Amino acid sequence: MTTDASSRWMTLHQRAERWIERFKPYAWLWPPVAFLLGALSFFLVDRQKSLGALLALGLLVAWVLLLSENLIGRFLARRGSSLLPGTVTSFVAQMIHQETLFFTLPFVLATTVWSSGQTVFTLMMIGCALLSILDPLYFRLAERHRWLYFIFHAQCVFLVVLVTLPIMLQLTTGESFMLAVLAAAFFSVPSLIHLTRPRGLLRWLAMLGLIAVLAGAAWVSRAWVPPVTLWLTGSALSPGFDTAAREPRGDVALTTQALERTGLYAYTAIRAPRGLREKIYHEWRHEGELVDRIALVINGGRDKGYRAWTHKQHFPKNAQGDWRIDVMTGTGQRIGVLRFKVVEESQKAMQADGTIRSPGGVPGLDIRRLLPGS
Repeated sequence: MTTDASSRWMTLHQRAERWIERFKPYAWLWPPVAFLLGALSFFLVDRQKSLGALLALGLLVAWVLLLSENLIGRFLARRGSSLLPGTVTSFVAQMIHQETLFFTLPFVLATTVWSSGQTVFTLMMIGCALLSILDPLYFRLAERHRWLYFIFHAQCVFLVVLVTLPIMLQLTTGESFMLAVLAAAFFSVPSLIHLTRPRGLLRWLAMLGLIAVLAGAAWVSRAWVPPVTLWLTGSALSPGFDTAAREPRGDVALTTQALERTGLYAYTAIRAPRGLREKIYHEWRHEGELVDRIALVINGGRDKGYRAWTHKQHFPKNAQGDWRIDVMTGTGQRIGVLRFKVVEESQKAMQADGTIRSPGGVPGLDIRRLLPGS
Protein backbone atom coordinates (compact mmCIF):
# COMPACT_ATOMS: atom_id res chain seq x y z
CA MET A 1 0.00 0.00 0.00
CA THR A 2 1.35 3.43 -0.94
CA THR A 3 2.17 6.03 1.66
CA ASP A 4 -0.62 8.33 0.44
CA ALA A 5 -3.21 5.54 0.52
CA SER A 6 -2.08 4.47 4.00
CA SER A 7 -2.28 8.07 5.18
CA ARG A 8 -5.81 8.48 3.80
CA TRP A 9 -6.87 5.21 5.43
CA MET A 10 -5.42 6.34 8.77
CA THR A 11 -7.20 9.72 8.50
CA LEU A 12 -10.52 8.03 7.68
CA HIS A 13 -10.05 5.57 10.53
CA GLN A 14 -9.26 8.28 13.06
CA ARG A 15 -12.18 10.42 11.90
CA ALA A 16 -14.59 7.49 12.25
CA GLU A 17 -13.25 6.72 15.71
CA ARG A 18 -13.77 10.35 16.76
CA TRP A 19 -17.38 10.35 15.54
CA ILE A 20 -18.07 7.11 17.39
CA GLU A 21 -16.62 8.50 20.61
CA ARG A 22 -18.87 11.56 20.27
CA PHE A 23 -21.94 9.43 19.58
CA LYS A 24 -21.37 6.80 22.30
CA PRO A 25 -22.83 8.88 25.20
CA TYR A 26 -26.10 9.06 23.24
CA ALA A 27 -26.11 5.48 21.91
CA TRP A 28 -28.66 4.44 24.54
CA LEU A 29 -31.27 6.50 22.65
CA TRP A 30 -31.01 4.32 19.55
CA PRO A 31 -32.98 1.23 20.75
CA PRO A 32 -36.02 3.18 22.09
CA VAL A 33 -36.07 5.31 18.91
CA ALA A 34 -36.03 2.16 16.77
CA PHE A 35 -38.79 0.65 18.92
CA LEU A 36 -40.88 3.83 18.54
CA LEU A 37 -40.41 3.81 14.75
CA GLY A 38 -41.46 0.17 14.66
CA ALA A 39 -44.55 0.89 16.76
CA LEU A 40 -45.51 3.84 14.53
CA SER A 41 -45.04 1.71 11.43
CA PHE A 42 -47.13 -1.03 13.02
CA PHE A 43 -50.11 1.20 13.77
CA LEU A 44 -50.07 3.38 10.65
CA VAL A 45 -52.37 2.08 7.94
CA ASP A 46 -50.07 3.04 5.08
CA ARG A 47 -47.05 1.38 6.74
CA GLN A 48 -43.95 3.47 6.11
CA LYS A 49 -42.28 1.56 3.29
CA SER A 50 -39.20 3.79 3.36
CA LEU A 51 -38.41 2.69 6.93
CA GLY A 52 -38.50 -0.95 5.90
CA ALA A 53 -36.31 -0.27 2.87
CA LEU A 54 -33.73 1.61 4.96
CA LEU A 55 -33.74 -1.16 7.56
CA ALA A 56 -33.12 -3.83 4.92
CA LEU A 57 -30.35 -1.72 3.37
CA GLY A 58 -28.78 -1.18 6.79
CA LEU A 59 -28.67 -4.92 7.41
CA LEU A 60 -27.08 -5.47 4.03
CA VAL A 61 -24.37 -2.93 4.88
CA ALA A 62 -23.79 -4.61 8.25
CA TRP A 63 -23.53 -8.00 6.53
CA VAL A 64 -20.93 -6.67 4.07
CA LEU A 65 -18.96 -5.14 6.95
CA LEU A 66 -19.03 -8.35 8.97
CA LEU A 67 -17.98 -10.53 6.04
CA SER A 68 -15.34 -8.16 4.73
CA GLU A 69 -13.64 -7.48 8.09
CA ASN A 70 -11.18 -10.39 7.82
CA LEU A 71 -10.70 -9.95 4.06
CA ILE A 72 -9.85 -6.25 4.43
CA GLY A 73 -7.51 -7.03 7.32
CA ARG A 74 -5.60 -9.60 5.27
CA PHE A 75 -5.49 -7.26 2.27
CA LEU A 76 -4.02 -4.46 4.38
CA ALA A 77 -1.57 -6.77 6.17
CA ARG A 78 -0.12 -7.92 2.85
CA ARG A 79 0.59 -4.29 2.03
CA GLY A 80 2.30 -3.47 5.27
CA SER A 81 -0.65 -1.91 7.14
CA SER A 82 -2.46 -3.32 10.16
CA LEU A 83 -5.10 -0.63 10.22
CA LEU A 84 -8.63 -1.97 10.28
CA PRO A 85 -11.51 -0.06 11.84
CA GLY A 86 -12.66 -2.99 13.97
CA THR A 87 -14.22 -0.66 16.50
CA VAL A 88 -16.13 1.08 13.72
CA THR A 89 -17.26 -2.24 12.23
CA SER A 90 -18.45 -3.65 15.56
CA PHE A 91 -20.17 -0.43 16.57
CA VAL A 92 -22.05 -0.07 13.26
CA ALA A 93 -23.05 -3.75 13.33
CA GLN A 94 -24.38 -3.36 16.90
CA MET A 95 -26.41 -0.31 15.88
CA ILE A 96 -27.90 -2.22 12.94
CA HIS A 97 -28.75 -5.21 15.15
CA GLN A 98 -30.39 -2.95 17.73
CA GLU A 99 -32.35 -1.15 15.02
CA THR A 100 -33.55 -4.43 13.55
CA LEU A 101 -34.57 -6.06 16.81
CA PHE A 102 -36.26 -3.04 18.37
CA PHE A 103 -37.95 -2.00 15.12
CA THR A 104 -39.47 -5.47 14.59
CA LEU A 105 -40.27 -6.13 18.27
CA PRO A 106 -43.64 -4.25 18.24
CA PHE A 107 -44.76 -6.45 15.31
CA VAL A 108 -43.73 -9.62 17.13
CA LEU A 109 -45.20 -8.64 20.50
CA ALA A 110 -48.55 -7.52 19.11
CA THR A 111 -49.15 -10.52 16.83
CA THR A 112 -48.14 -13.24 19.31
CA VAL A 113 -50.90 -15.57 20.45
CA TRP A 114 -49.63 -15.94 24.01
CA SER A 115 -51.45 -19.21 24.69
CA SER A 116 -49.48 -20.95 21.92
CA GLY A 117 -45.90 -21.92 21.11
CA GLN A 118 -45.41 -18.48 19.57
CA THR A 119 -44.61 -17.30 23.11
CA VAL A 120 -41.29 -19.19 22.98
CA PHE A 121 -40.22 -17.43 19.78
CA THR A 122 -41.23 -14.02 21.13
CA LEU A 123 -39.34 -14.52 24.39
CA MET A 124 -36.27 -15.51 22.38
CA MET A 125 -36.54 -12.29 20.34
CA ILE A 126 -36.85 -10.25 23.54
CA GLY A 127 -33.70 -11.99 24.78
CA CYS A 128 -31.86 -11.13 21.54
CA ALA A 129 -32.94 -7.49 21.85
CA LEU A 130 -31.65 -7.33 25.43
CA LEU A 131 -28.38 -8.97 24.36
CA SER A 132 -27.87 -6.30 21.69
CA ILE A 133 -27.91 -3.49 24.30
CA LEU A 134 -25.76 -5.25 26.92
CA ASP A 135 -22.32 -4.27 25.65
CA PRO A 136 -20.20 -6.72 27.71
CA LEU A 137 -22.23 -9.73 26.52
CA TYR A 138 -22.65 -8.48 22.95
CA PHE A 139 -18.97 -7.76 22.34
CA ARG A 140 -17.87 -10.95 24.09
CA LEU A 141 -20.13 -12.84 21.66
CA ALA A 142 -18.69 -10.89 18.73
CA GLU A 143 -15.05 -11.45 19.75
CA ARG A 144 -14.94 -14.91 21.33
CA HIS A 145 -17.85 -16.85 19.80
CA ARG A 146 -17.84 -15.75 16.20
CA TRP A 147 -20.05 -18.56 14.92
CA LEU A 148 -22.75 -17.68 17.46
CA TYR A 149 -22.41 -14.05 16.43
CA PHE A 150 -23.16 -14.93 12.81
CA ILE A 151 -26.19 -16.97 13.93
CA PHE A 152 -27.35 -13.90 15.82
CA HIS A 153 -26.94 -11.86 12.64
CA ALA A 154 -28.80 -14.48 10.57
CA GLN A 155 -31.70 -14.27 13.04
CA CYS A 156 -31.80 -10.49 12.53
CA VAL A 157 -31.91 -11.03 8.78
CA PHE A 158 -34.80 -13.49 9.24
CA LEU A 159 -36.74 -10.90 11.24
CA VAL A 160 -36.22 -8.00 8.87
CA VAL A 161 -37.24 -10.04 5.81
CA LEU A 162 -40.28 -11.39 7.65
CA VAL A 163 -41.49 -7.90 8.60
CA THR A 164 -40.48 -5.75 5.64
CA LEU A 165 -41.44 -7.86 2.61
CA PRO A 166 -45.22 -7.82 3.25
CA ILE A 167 -44.94 -4.05 3.77
CA MET A 168 -42.68 -3.26 0.81
CA LEU A 169 -43.74 -5.85 -1.78
CA GLN A 170 -47.19 -6.98 -0.56
CA LEU A 171 -46.00 -10.57 -0.33
CA THR A 172 -48.18 -13.01 1.60
CA THR A 173 -47.18 -14.28 5.02
CA GLY A 174 -46.21 -17.66 3.56
CA GLU A 175 -44.10 -16.14 0.77
CA SER A 176 -42.36 -13.81 3.21
CA PHE A 177 -41.67 -16.65 5.64
CA MET A 178 -40.15 -18.82 2.91
CA LEU A 179 -37.88 -15.99 1.74
CA ALA A 180 -36.94 -15.19 5.35
CA VAL A 181 -35.90 -18.82 5.90
CA LEU A 182 -33.84 -18.83 2.70
CA ALA A 183 -32.17 -15.53 3.63
CA ALA A 184 -31.36 -16.75 7.15
CA ALA A 185 -29.96 -20.01 5.73
CA PHE A 186 -27.73 -18.08 3.33
CA PHE A 187 -26.50 -15.70 6.01
CA SER A 188 -25.80 -18.61 8.37
CA VAL A 189 -23.09 -19.95 6.04
CA PRO A 190 -20.24 -18.00 7.77
CA SER A 191 -21.40 -19.33 11.13
CA LEU A 192 -21.23 -22.93 9.95
CA ILE A 193 -17.88 -22.34 8.26
CA HIS A 194 -16.49 -21.03 11.57
CA LEU A 195 -18.03 -24.00 13.40
CA THR A 196 -17.23 -26.90 11.05
CA ARG A 197 -14.17 -25.53 9.17
CA PRO A 198 -14.88 -27.74 6.13
CA ARG A 199 -11.95 -29.00 4.08
CA GLY A 200 -12.53 -31.20 1.12
CA LEU A 201 -15.57 -31.78 -1.05
CA LEU A 202 -17.34 -34.20 1.28
CA ARG A 203 -17.22 -31.81 4.25
CA TRP A 204 -18.49 -28.94 2.12
CA LEU A 205 -21.37 -31.12 0.90
CA ALA A 206 -22.09 -32.16 4.49
CA MET A 207 -22.19 -28.50 5.54
CA LEU A 208 -24.57 -27.65 2.70
CA GLY A 209 -26.73 -30.60 3.72
CA LEU A 210 -26.78 -29.27 7.29
CA ILE A 211 -27.93 -25.88 6.00
CA ALA A 212 -30.75 -27.59 4.09
CA VAL A 213 -31.78 -29.52 7.22
CA LEU A 214 -31.78 -26.33 9.34
CA ALA A 215 -33.86 -24.50 6.71
CA GLY A 216 -36.30 -27.40 6.62
CA ALA A 217 -36.56 -27.41 10.41
CA ALA A 218 -37.26 -23.65 10.39
CA TRP A 219 -40.03 -24.15 7.83
CA VAL A 220 -41.59 -27.00 9.80
CA SER A 221 -41.58 -24.89 13.00
CA ARG A 222 -43.37 -21.94 11.33
CA ALA A 223 -46.43 -22.46 13.56
CA TRP A 224 -44.28 -21.18 16.44
CA VAL A 225 -43.59 -17.87 14.65
CA PRO A 226 -46.20 -15.07 14.86
CA PRO A 227 -47.62 -13.79 11.53
CA VAL A 228 -45.92 -10.47 12.18
CA THR A 229 -48.03 -8.37 9.77
CA LEU A 230 -51.46 -9.92 10.45
CA TRP A 231 -53.46 -9.58 13.66
CA LEU A 232 -57.00 -9.61 14.96
CA THR A 233 -58.61 -6.26 15.73
CA GLY A 234 -62.02 -7.69 16.68
CA SER A 235 -64.07 -10.88 16.82
CA ALA A 236 -67.62 -11.97 17.58
CA LEU A 237 -70.00 -14.94 17.63
CA SER A 238 -73.65 -14.57 16.57
CA PRO A 239 -76.64 -16.54 15.21
CA GLY A 240 -77.22 -14.04 12.35
CA PHE A 241 -75.28 -11.73 10.09
CA ASP A 242 -75.96 -8.55 8.11
CA THR A 243 -73.88 -9.12 4.99
CA ALA A 244 -74.54 -5.61 3.61
CA ALA A 245 -73.23 -3.94 6.79
CA ARG A 246 -70.75 -6.76 7.43
CA GLU A 247 -71.85 -6.92 11.06
CA PRO A 248 -72.98 -9.79 13.32
CA ARG A 249 -76.61 -9.71 14.47
CA GLY A 250 -78.80 -11.33 17.13
CA ASP A 251 -78.03 -13.44 20.17
CA VAL A 252 -78.45 -17.07 21.09
CA ALA A 253 -77.67 -19.35 24.01
CA LEU A 254 -74.94 -21.78 23.02
CA THR A 255 -76.86 -25.01 23.51
CA THR A 256 -76.90 -28.04 21.22
CA GLN A 257 -80.57 -27.50 20.32
CA ALA A 258 -80.09 -23.82 19.45
CA LEU A 259 -77.03 -24.43 17.32
CA GLU A 260 -78.73 -27.25 15.40
CA ARG A 261 -81.53 -24.78 14.63
CA THR A 262 -79.64 -21.55 13.80
CA GLY A 263 -76.01 -22.49 13.29
CA LEU A 264 -73.32 -20.02 14.33
CA TYR A 265 -71.43 -17.18 12.65
CA ALA A 266 -67.78 -16.47 13.50
CA TYR A 267 -66.76 -12.90 12.67
CA THR A 268 -63.16 -11.67 12.60
CA ALA A 269 -61.59 -8.35 11.63
CA ILE A 270 -57.97 -8.81 10.56
CA ARG A 271 -55.50 -5.97 10.07
CA ALA A 272 -52.98 -6.31 7.25
CA PRO A 273 -50.65 -4.02 5.25
CA ARG A 274 -52.26 -1.99 2.49
CA GLY A 275 -52.23 -3.82 -0.83
CA LEU A 276 -51.81 -7.27 0.71
CA ARG A 277 -54.24 -9.96 -0.45
CA GLU A 278 -54.05 -13.25 1.42
CA LYS A 279 -56.04 -16.39 2.00
CA ILE A 280 -56.68 -17.28 5.63
CA TYR A 281 -58.72 -20.02 7.31
CA HIS A 282 -61.24 -20.42 10.11
CA GLU A 283 -60.55 -23.83 11.62
CA TRP A 284 -63.48 -25.02 13.74
CA ARG A 285 -62.31 -27.47 16.40
CA HIS A 286 -64.36 -29.49 18.88
CA GLU A 287 -62.41 -30.78 21.89
CA GLY A 288 -59.23 -30.14 19.92
CA GLU A 289 -60.36 -32.14 16.86
CA LEU A 290 -60.62 -30.35 13.51
CA VAL A 291 -64.24 -30.34 12.30
CA ASP A 292 -64.27 -27.73 9.51
CA ARG A 293 -61.63 -25.66 7.70
CA ILE A 294 -63.14 -22.75 5.78
CA ALA A 295 -61.08 -20.50 3.51
CA LEU A 296 -61.42 -16.70 3.39
CA VAL A 297 -59.61 -14.06 1.34
CA ILE A 298 -58.68 -10.82 3.10
CA ASN A 299 -57.41 -7.51 1.73
CA GLY A 300 -55.16 -5.20 3.73
CA GLY A 301 -55.31 -1.49 4.42
CA ARG A 302 -58.50 -0.99 6.45
CA ASP A 303 -57.79 0.72 9.78
CA LYS A 304 -60.17 -1.48 11.78
CA GLY A 305 -59.25 -4.64 9.93
CA TYR A 306 -60.73 -6.55 7.01
CA ARG A 307 -64.10 -7.96 8.06
CA ALA A 308 -64.59 -11.65 7.26
CA TRP A 309 -66.88 -14.36 8.58
CA THR A 310 -67.78 -18.02 8.32
CA HIS A 311 -71.09 -19.73 9.07
CA LYS A 312 -71.19 -23.24 10.52
CA GLN A 313 -74.67 -24.64 9.94
CA HIS A 314 -74.29 -28.29 10.79
CA PHE A 315 -73.34 -29.10 14.36
CA PRO A 316 -73.17 -32.74 15.51
CA LYS A 317 -75.75 -34.01 18.00
CA ASN A 318 -72.96 -34.45 20.55
CA ALA A 319 -71.79 -30.86 20.11
CA GLN A 320 -71.53 -30.12 23.83
CA GLY A 321 -68.05 -29.38 25.08
CA ASP A 322 -65.23 -26.95 24.33
CA TRP A 323 -65.01 -25.37 20.90
CA ARG A 324 -62.45 -23.06 19.42
CA ILE A 325 -62.00 -21.35 16.08
CA ASP A 326 -58.37 -20.96 15.09
CA VAL A 327 -57.75 -18.12 12.65
CA MET A 328 -54.82 -19.38 10.58
CA THR A 329 -52.68 -18.36 7.63
CA GLY A 330 -52.32 -20.72 4.69
CA THR A 331 -48.95 -21.84 6.04
CA GLY A 332 -50.28 -22.70 9.50
CA GLN A 333 -49.39 -19.60 11.54
CA ARG A 334 -52.06 -18.70 14.09
CA ILE A 335 -53.45 -15.16 13.84
CA GLY A 336 -55.92 -15.49 16.71
CA VAL A 337 -58.44 -17.75 18.36
CA LEU A 338 -62.13 -17.61 19.39
CA ARG A 339 -63.33 -19.93 22.17
CA PHE A 340 -66.80 -20.97 23.29
CA LYS A 341 -68.52 -23.80 25.15
CA VAL A 342 -71.68 -25.64 24.19
CA VAL A 343 -73.93 -27.17 26.89
CA GLU A 344 -77.32 -28.87 27.06
CA GLU A 345 -79.11 -26.52 29.50
CA SER A 346 -79.82 -22.95 28.43
CA GLN A 347 -79.54 -21.68 32.04
CA LYS A 348 -75.84 -22.58 32.07
CA ALA A 349 -75.11 -21.60 28.48
CA MET A 350 -72.87 -18.80 27.22
CA GLN A 351 -74.47 -16.15 25.01
CA ALA A 352 -73.35 -15.46 21.47
CA ASP A 353 -74.64 -11.90 21.26
CA GLY A 354 -72.80 -10.49 18.26
CA THR A 355 -70.74 -8.06 20.34
CA ILE A 356 -67.48 -7.28 18.57
CA ARG A 357 -64.68 -7.55 21.13
CA SER A 358 -61.16 -6.30 20.70
CA PRO A 359 -58.34 -8.61 21.76
CA GLY A 360 -56.54 -7.82 24.99
CA GLY A 361 -53.15 -6.16 24.73
CA VAL A 362 -51.50 -4.07 22.05
CA PRO A 363 -53.60 -4.83 18.93
CA GLY A 364 -56.86 -3.96 20.65
CA LEU A 365 -55.39 -1.07 22.62
CA ASP A 366 -57.68 -2.12 25.48
CA ILE A 367 -55.15 -2.24 28.30
CA ARG A 368 -57.91 -2.56 30.94
CA ARG A 369 -58.61 -6.11 29.78
CA LEU A 370 -55.13 -7.12 30.92
CA LEU A 371 -55.84 -6.07 34.50
CA PRO A 372 -56.91 -8.72 37.05
CA GLY A 373 -60.65 -8.89 37.54
CA SER A 374 -61.47 -6.90 34.39
